[in-house]
Amino acid sequence: MSSLQHDPAFYQLLAESYTRLTGRLLVPATVPLHVAPRWLYEEAPFAVLAHNTAADPVFIYGNKAAQQRFGYSWDELVQLPSRQSAEAPNREARQQFLERVQRQGYEDGYSGVRITRAGQRFMIEEATLWQLLDAAGTLHGQAVIIPRTRDL
Repeated sequence: MSSLQHDPAFYQLLAESYTRLTGRLLVPATVPLHVAPRWLYEEAPFAVLAHNTAADPVFIYGNKAAQQRFGYSWDELVQLPSRQSAEAPNREARQQFLERVQRQGYEDGYSGVRITRAGQRFMIEEATLWQLLDAAGTLHGQAVIIPRTRDL
């Protein structure tokens, strides 16, 4: 798979599906479109992750803020089943959240415990998860924006 880090088409899927479902912009309007994919990956002050539609979804994208918070490099992250971002006892609540998003298109205000590669637990707060739907309505996975986290 080619790298989605700065891919304009993948950025367009992320940004347009987010705006279509939430009515909000993923990247500030002050960021020019031609640099928006790089800004989201390199400079965004919030974490963004996306996983695919596999039966056991695998992350396909995680910006630098997400990599730093979860403790994975790009190459490690894009091989990780997304369920492994939560400890086993928290996976059922996470799965219920994912299913609500499948039904509703997106959900705001989610908080939940996650785990770093090194096993450190932390809380994600005020997260928004949305369906990665292209303009034709084809589902490509789900993505999340995590504006805030705190150590536990």
